[in-house]
Amino acid sequence: MNQRAKSSSPGPGEDGALGAPSNGDNKSPRRSGRPHLKGEQGTWRRRALYAGAGLAAIACVAIGTTWGLIDSFGPAPLGRDLELSKTVVDRNSKLLRSYVTSQGRWRLPATRDQVDQRYLDVLFAYEDKRFFQHTGVDPLAFGRAALQFVSNGEIVSGGSTITMQVARLLEPRAKRSLYVKLREAVRAIQLESKLSKDQVLGLYLTLAPYGGNLEGIRAASLSYFGKEPKRLTLGEAALLVALPQSPELRRPDRFHASAVRARDRVLDRMARHGLFSADEIERAKLEPVPHARKKMPMIAPHAADDAIAGTPNAREIRLTIDGSLQKTLEALALDRARALGPDMSVAIMVVDNASGEVLARVASPDYFDERRAGQVDLTRAVRSPGSALKPFIYGLGFEDGLIHPETLIEDRPLRYGSYAPENFDLTFQGTVTIRRALQQSLNVPAVAVLEEVGPNRLTARLAEAGAALVLPRREAPGLALGLGGVGIRLADLTMLYSGFARGGAVQPLTEQMDTPKFPAKRLLEPVAAWYVAKILQGTPPPENAAGGRIAFKTGTSYGYRDAWAVGFDGKRTIGVWVGRPDGAPVSGLAGRTAAAPILFDALARGPQPLAPLPPAPAGALIATTAKLPPPLQRFQPHAVASASFTRPLHIVFPPNGASLELSAMAGEAPAPLPIKISGGTPPLTVMLNGLPLDASKAGRRLFFEPEGPGFVRLTVIDAAGAADSVLVRLQ
Repeated sequence: MNQRAKSSSPGPGEDGALGAPSNGDNKSPRRSGRPHLKGEQGTWRRRALYAGAGLAAIACVAIGTTWGLIDSFGPAPLGRDLELSKTVVDRNSKLLRSYVTSQGRWRLPATRDQVDQRYLDVLFAYEDKRFFQHTGVDPLAFGRAALQFVSNGEIVSGGSTITMQVARLLEPRAKRSLYVKLREAVRAIQLESKLSKDQVLGLYLTLAPYGGNLEGIRAASLSYFGKEPKRLTLGEAALLVALPQSPELRRPDRFHASAVRARDRVLDRMARHGLFSADEIERAKLEPVPHARKKMPMIAPHAADDAIAGTPNAREIRLTIDGSLQKTLEALALDRARALGPDMSVAIMVVDNASGEVLARVASPDYFDERRAGQVDLTRAVRSPGSALKPFIYGLGFEDGLIHPETLIEDRPLRYGSYAPENFDLTFQGTVTIRRALQQSLNVPAVAVLEEVGPNRLTARLAEAGAALVLPRREAPGLALGLGGVGIRLADLTMLYSGFARGGAVQPLTEQMDTPKFPAKRLLEPVAAWYVAKILQGTPPPENAAGGRIAFKTGTSYGYRDAWAVGFDGKRTIGVWVGRPDGAPVSGLAGRTAAAPILFDALARGPQPLAPLPPAPAGALIATTAKLPPPLQRFQPHAVASASFTRPLHIVFPPNGASLELSAMAGEAPAPLPIKISGGTPPLTVMLNGLPLDASKAGRRLFFEPEGPGFVRLTVIDAAGAADSVLVRLQ
């Protein structure tokens, strides 16, 4: 009998009671002042129950009189002006990044639908059983609290409902007193007269304290478990119910043992209520409690920063980015950047061809890496595209009827005034088709076609499509822009390439959902765009990659500063940039070896299967060279450039005064560095610090092995006695 009476005694927080957060670790109600009951204990308990019922009735009357105090307290705060953490979510409403409030608090808004039902079951059973029945104040819980107050002479458990706790969180009071409790009761009734139960619950889920600067269940779940509270285990739910009672003294990251005990007490209460089976309770107690806080989500940080800066008054901004794809590509970019070197960076863009929506934007490999200038948005940095603009040159040639993919064109030494283009490998292939010229990225044929279509027209057409090229100061468009003598952003280049997949029309990029869509802009005629896409689909893939899956093009800027690769299928376009954020040259950096493998890896990690390119449009001519109309069988420029000349001798790479970073594995000698020479009369003599190098077999490109850091002098002398020399620093 005695044992049964003890087990039925209400403990702190039972029947929905939760006092104000205490300064201790969930101390038991004080027993001092109570009579020592033995044989008459059951009788005393019955009398106490009768007294409690009477007090509950009195409490009901007292609560009714509180309506008269409403005018003196004024209107209740409804939480509509709360400062919440600004959040940026992806296209599926998954959190990408959140920001602390002006007071440095993580306070993420939360609703009932965002929380695991298991947590809600534990919360109501432990804190407020009759939450959906009372109107802000629970008379039974209030009466029990009053009985404990009469028995002990002080507040033992507050009889607080969830609504009263919300009132306390909206109007914090440092001191506990009967007046404060009465004020909370009045505020609770006011809140429930203005707000729905779900709105009140949402305020609790948003404001409940969890220690430190964590407020609300979402901030706590993300910080302690690294996930949203939509899916919680029973042990996690119990911990999140226990922490707000004494948030500072139960913080798992500081008072781990206290947090474990508090969680287990909640689980024991659930066992007594029979809400969960004994096996579930035991498994929940075996779950580990975290020892430290985790970092808050930081996905697509540059895009989030841009969104917040553009709409500073918005609480939540929804981007077009796919969070899962973005996270995958961020990991890829970081992995490849580390493999390339400590100063190297990688940027990746993924665009939906049809809508122009940005599906992923990796602006740097690591937002917090100062050495890589991680907070610089490299998707919007102006860089030289190298050969990446050649497809647009040929596209205009197709559009004008000057060429066809099977048209023959000469790849031979040519000069346009003082400008003489050379191929990347300093060789010439003779007569080739336009298809081969583009797939092999030959420079001389591209410049020859650009001379016909006009640099000004190319610049204007790309600008009309929404991608303004950045020319050197006080320079007009010239033939050099076809080989990268111009600046462009990765975002714009990716957008332009998406036009090839949608019949020559470019859809302007958008990065926020529900923003107005601008009409598409014409880049090329459908037939010209299809010709380019089919040619690029046959570009030889990088090593160990399957060809023919996507259409793609690479580019390498002058001086090995920028490496590019842009590819597309029928649904999406991916752009990749590799280089140093400071624009310094990188020995041996090339689009085919540095950027193209990242492009194909990004393709493999994205949604599968790939979408086919559009079919041939009306008017497309599919024929061999011999069956083309005579004017299209061979490219006939209107102005024939000179082929017989001797260009001045010049060391193209490394440039004079450059600083080159030595790369080597631990314990090994530095990797060889390239020398690239143009012009002059062969044979050439190349000297390193006054000593000759064997250049007889290397032609105009050779490598030398540096001894280590320091300055080196490179000199080249041709057969006619002309010479060029550069001084380079190795570090």
